[in-house]
Amino acid sequence: MPDDDRPPIERILVVTAHPDDVDFGAAGTIATWTDAGIQVVYCVITDGDAGGFDPSVPRSDIPAIRRAEQEAAAKTVGVGEIHFLGYPDGRLTVSFELRRDISRIIRLVRPQRVVCQSPERNWDRLGTSHPDHLAAGEATLFAVYPDARNPFAYPELAEEGFEAHAVPEIWVMGGPGQAPMSTSPARSTARSRPCAAIAASSRTPTPWTSGCAPGSGERPSRADCRKPPGQRRSAPCGWADAGWDPATEVTARRR
Repeated sequence: MPDDDRPPIERILVVTAHPDDVDFGAAGTIATWTDAGIQVVYCVITDGDAGGFDPSVPRSDIPAIRRAEQEAAAKTVGVGEIHFLGYPDGRLTVSFELRRDISRIIRLVRPQRVVCQSPERNWDRLGTSHPDHLAAGEATLFAVYPDARNPFAYPELAEEGFEAHAVPEIWVMGGPGQAPMSTSPARSTARSRPCAAIAASSRTPTPWTSGCAPGSGERPSRADCRKPPGQRRSAPCGWADAGWDPATEVTARRR
């Protein structure tokens, strides 16, 4: 179908394995979409309960901390609705239960576009290929096709009132050999956005940026955006600037 004949995008669902995955994967693009008036909804499969760095923080506190960080990060890019599925971090598998639960969210939100993580291992950037990311991507693709559109799949969903929904577009981030999306729209809008990735403060023992705080409206420089010594980032903490877009790892896929 020619692009001009496709229905307008009104709702987008982003499905990721962990809190902060979307912030480091597509925050600039998300901001562009919400600035354009598109409703973006997140579905986060785990609470990131295997993350963190400080042993003094009780492990039982981590899920609530990670959820709060994700909610704060989402607000900075105009996202106000998040569905947490509560699966255990580090143990995701492409189960029928996970496919059903993602299908439920698809049927609830009824998006015209779904964004998910790649189910393919990226040997050039292995960090994007966490086992949970691969499982989340594969389960989401199965949920989009055939599960969410099939009214006879998971009859319990129909009994709950969630009618079948066919998703017209799938966008995949973090896959091997993917070319960047067009970055100019995100570059033009992200300059007024606070840094979404800063909200994930429980993930690293030192700030990833200086002179930039959630809600400050300040834009960090490339030099200010960095991981602790010995770790590298290929891009500034969730910002789109003249040389990089947070959606670099995202490529559009069509049915």
